[in-house]
Amino acid sequence: MKKLHEIGLLKFADGLLDIEIDGRMKTFRLETVSPLLANASELERMTYDISPSGYGIHWPLLDEDISIDSLLGIVHRPERDAAEAGMMGEALR
Repeated sequence: MKKLHEIGLLKFADGLLDIEIDGRMKTFRLETVSPLLANASELERMTYDISPSGYGIHWPLLDEDISIDSLLGIVHRPERDAAEAGMMGEALR
């Protein structure tokens, strides 16, 4: 299994989510990341699982999932979709 991200320290303070991703600390406003997490109790926030691949974080008490790529603003587009878009462009010419 390919490891997407190394996720380290994760903490909540003052409406912020601080998380170590790939060796760098990143800070996100909790209300924009997840309104559910923003309103959660400390126990709910601190009960989480990090996916073995580093894809994301799951909070089982809240049934909430967050993708690390989404936090970082990384958008994936399958090659097939790109190829199909190219073929459609060709058909319109």
